[in-house]
Amino acid sequence: MLSLRLKTVAALVPFGARVCDIGTDHARLPIYLIQSGIAKSVIAADLREKPLEKARENIRFAGVRGIDTRLCNGFDGIDVNEFDAAVIAGIGGEVISGIIDRADILKNADKLLILQPTTSPEILRRFLCENGFMAEKEIPVFDNGKLYSVMAVRFAGKTKEYAEAYYYIGSISPDTPAGVMYIKKQYNRIAKCAKALEDIPEKVREYEYYNNLSEELGRILNGV
Repeated sequence: MLSLRLKTVAALVPFGARVCDIGTDHARLPIYLIQSGIAKSVIAADLREKPLEKARENIRFAGVRGIDTRLCNGFDGIDVNEFDAAVIAGIGGEVISGIIDRADILKNADKLLILQPTTSPEILRRFLCENGFMAEKEIPVFDNGKLYSVMAVRFAGKTKEYAEAYYYIGSISPDTPAGVMYIKKQYNRIAKCAKALEDIPEKVREYEYYNNLSEELGRILNGV
């Protein structure tokens, strides 16, 4: 059974798209995309042979066609004309940033990126903003006791600066239970950093940064 996290990723895939799933692991998402009729075809890519062997086994067991397993590092060996949408999910934000940074084929407004970082989402958002990518949609997800963000992103070709809070919560708003939980988690994390630095004279700049950021997140959380 597919997790709520991956179902949220799948919900952002355009109907009939050719999909590339980077870091596919056991190909659960590609199988779901084909079985549900969402995707026309899927490249299930991973840089490790062992997960790909399990992916092939799962694909055979599911009896689906239209999934091509591929051993590659990121988008190496994947042609720009092979996919319409690319998924990079279940990987840290820094790693996702590195994968995108090395893939010039993603600097194309026709390519939709669906990203789901497990850690450091603020690093990923900052990288995207500084490198010409724009988030079209962002969905908070609470799944199996953990909070995630799922982003739909395209290359816009221009950089944009945001208020600092954006890099920590993106366009997530406190209008859903998951949204409140996501913002509150970031607020508590930043407030804790500010508290730890409060009485250290040589860390006054860091304290001011985290204190101002926590106040900004607090206002967003309270709808101010």
